[in-house]
Amino acid sequence: MSPHRAGHLAMFAFSMLVAGSFALGSLAANEIAPTVLNVVRFWTATAIMGAVAMATGGLPRSAAAAPWRYFVLAAFFVTYFVLMFEGLKTAPPVSAAAVFTLTPILSGIFGYLLLRQVMTPRIALALVIGAMGAIWVIFRADVAAILRFEIGRGELIYFWGCAAHAVYTPLVRKLNRGEGAIVFSFGVLLAGSILLTLWGGAAAMATDWANLPTIVWLTILYTAVFASAATFALLQFAALRLPSSKVMAYTYLTPSWVIVWELALGGTAPPALVLAGLVLTVLALVMLLREE
Repeated sequence: MSPHRAGHLAMFAFSMLVAGSFALGSLAANEIAPTVLNVVRFWTATAIMGAVAMATGGLPRSAAAAPWRYFVLAAFFVTYFVLMFEGLKTAPPVSAAAVFTLTPILSGIFGYLLLRQVMTPRIALALVIGAMGAIWVIFRADVAAILRFEIGRGELIYFWGCAAHAVYTPLVRKLNRGEGAIVFSFGVLLAGSILLTLWGGAAAMATDWANLPTIVWLTILYTAVFASAATFALLQFAALRLPSSKVMAYTYLTPSWVIVWELALGGTAPPALVLAGLVLTVLALVMLLREE
């Protein structure tokens, strides 16, 4: 399998796994502070990734060079996850996932600023179409709300998290010095765990863990194993093989996956008018893949 195809396959899996964190996160967001949830999920993911790294060749001494790189990357990713759960306190999962689909166009901008990656006209058009679909979903297919720019508080909070995520993607390629995806992911996760502990450690110590609802523990477990450790590795793997805009293009699948997750968890499908916006996001993904 070519590096490009492997990168695409990694991001397909990424989009499916990330979608689960929206569906579960919305159920747990109001039961525990976002920083506290992420302290636990990051340390759990760090332990898992460290074990995987040791089992697949260990941690080379060269990976410890310039450790500041991991903290820079972790600062952006930690910001993304904390603001995601803060936003999910009020934003519906599908709507939040639609905000996530704005990440590719932001990533394309940062990819140019940091790496001078230039978008072709087709990629630019696809990103615009995807953004239009996202906006349609975010505003619940309400033209009047779009004209008034009446965006929900949760969606606005999460947008800034997505901006941090968009910076993270091109930074991976810029700061990586030849480390493999597993080793590099471990470094970022460890740095993120340290930053989160400094940020929310006191709140974590004060949390009544014994009386937390089951959904909180399920969310922590899922986000630690699948939406942190696994997606970290998949994202690093793909970011080293694909342009930033194409890596994040797979976020266009996330709202559709969220609907699948919502239905599986007993939820209901969004109105047909909202689904029209999801069709545009999938069209954007197809256009980006045809570009290759």
